[in-house]
Amino acid sequence: MPDAASPQPGPHHPGPRASGDPRVAVVVITHRRREEVLVALERLRDLPEQPAVAVVDNGSDDGTAAAVAEQHPWALLVASPDNLGAPGRGVGVAALERTLDPPPEVIAFCDDDTWWEPGSLARVADLFAEHPALACVNARILVEPGAREDAIVAELRDSPVPGPPWLPGPALGSFLAGASAVRRSAFGEAGGFSRRLWLGGEEEIMGADLAAAGWELCYAADAVVHHEPSRRREWRRRRRDGVRNTLWFIWLRRPLPAALRRTRDVLASLPRDRTSVVGVARALAGLPWVVRERRVLPPPAEARFLALEDSQRRSTARHYG
Repeated sequence: MPDAASPQPGPHHPGPRASGDPRVAVVVITHRRREEVLVALERLRDLPEQPAVAVVDNGSDDGTAAAVAEQHPWALLVASPDNLGAPGRGVGVAALERTLDPPPEVIAFCDDDTWWEPGSLARVADLFAEHPALACVNARILVEPGAREDAIVAELRDSPVPGPPWLPGPALGSFLAGASAVRRSAFGEAGGFSRRLWLGGEEEIMGADLAAAGWELCYAADAVVHHEPSRRREWRRRRRDGVRNTLWFIWLRRPLPAALRRTRDVLASLPRDRTSVVGVARALAGLPWVVRERRVLPPPAEARFLALEDSQRRSTARHYG
């Protein structure tokens, strides 16, 4: 979790509002998408659950922080001078822990181009209350405009990952953070998102570490997140970092035979272009620390990722094209 040097809420902006459903709060991260995050906050403000919300501005230079402070004073604003990437979510969680008494046990994540459907936050809070060993719930994702199912939903629904019979939905090995909710205590136990990975596939190592600690992850079809993909996306950087982070995860957590096999499959799937080459080169540059911090998953957790290999090879939703 973030340390004492993490960005702090400004004195001009005390937030957040008291949560209508004290079991759940929301963390939003944003970077240079002022208009989009303002709309996202409108949608969160109007949810029937009336959740407390922390919004972490990841070093925007387009006036995002000032606009949020002016138009959404009910939300807790954390303005970081730097783009923290995915670890900004942990900064938001820590800010909520400091300002809410007691802090909610369920934290829903939301990007600036996603939003939770009314009633879905209450549903995931119910699931966590009913299942104490549940650490993460991935919602059903509908792409806007048109509310069509994201291609990844079929893979979540048909997940081959083994799980206990009590799970309220298919067991998962990983999750999509912008459409998921986590148990705050489990998130803290896992240490938040890796600062080294920054952004792009950062969920895989957290999912693995949660499983290694005995937690469960699942898909819940009756919780819904809408996603209207932003036009302001750094596609090359996201793909480059996604390649790097996938390879890092493989060598940080998978046993040698699986690591060799998955590396082969990932490299075979990459487009033959400069972005792929840079991603692989950056993965290789990180080998010293990867070897130093390598910690192979215990067999029950490894079984999840072993079960996923065939679907990962065939996936049309997860790719680097």
